[in-house]
Amino acid sequence: MIPSDIILQIFLIFQLCLGVIGNSALLVLYIHNFVFRPHYKKLIDSLFMHLTIVNILLIVFLLTKDIMISFGVPKFLEDISCKAILFSFRVSRGLSICTTCVLSTFQVITITPSNSKLASWLKPRLSTWSFYSLLCSWLINLLIYGFMLDVIIAKINNTHAGQGYSDGYCQNRQFSDHNSRLFISIIIIHDLFYVTVMMWASLYMVIFLYRHRKRAQHLHSPSLSSQPSPERKATQNILSLVSCFVLIYWLNNSVTLYGFYTNEKIPRLQSINTILTTCYPTICPFLFMKNNKAILQFFSSFSRLRMTCFLSSLHG
Repeated sequence: MIPSDIILQIFLIFQLCLGVIGNSALLVLYIHNFVFRPHYKKLIDSLFMHLTIVNILLIVFLLTKDIMISFGVPKFLEDISCKAILFSFRVSRGLSICTTCVLSTFQVITITPSNSKLASWLKPRLSTWSFYSLLCSWLINLLIYGFMLDVIIAKINNTHAGQGYSDGYCQNRQFSDHNSRLFISIIIIHDLFYVTVMMWASLYMVIFLYRHRKRAQHLHSPSLSSQPSPERKATQNILSLVSCFVLIYWLNNSVTLYGFYTNEKIPRLQSINTILTTCYPTICPFLFMKNNKAILQFFSSFSRLRMTCFLSSLHG
């Protein structure tokens, strides 16, 4: 029987490889389309690219550290590297939440009929609105998690009793309960705001899709109404993305808060939390690929090219 530690190591390495390869491949495909196939370029693709880059950073910074912990590599991180890695990870995670929220709101504005005053005013300004939303997200997350640079240090010894953050290499220095509660409250308020907007946007899109389907059934034949439009495909894609995010977010936060406030730290709990945290960025690229017309056509043309090369080699 394979020991549980080895299973955990294999799973963490597999998740790192799958997440980095999936997101990197998607990023390369988006760049390829932007450069060589500009007629397929859409404004929402820039948001997908941003989320893909954030996902790569999140996966690399978190999983590399936890893989080293699982293999028992001693003194892998010092004070500065602890600060840099945990700060980069938390900022990436915050940006992942914000970008997913911007994506869902973007799609709500896109599918809202233009006879709505707010939608008719926002649609021509979507590019500017998206840019400033992402810029504000960067500034907010850098400001919030800049507090971590002062409180995170390399682990002094292998035992850490009491509340606070602790893993195999890093821990928080002792700071007052008031500061701790204030910091946690700011993070929770920040996350809850974006998750609430996401859930509102998802509910709106579900209602819109339902009404659109009912209307299509009255206007067209069943065969025509069953054919999804590009807008409907994009909406379903973002709905699956947000649903996946919200589910993993609540599981992840429950484990994180339990680990933070419990006095006795459980190493295996930290590994489970790492797997939960990186589930969403690992799944993201495959959800994007499912309904993206440009990406599906790229894979189709690549498959045809590979078949042509194979047949040529047989005849040659």
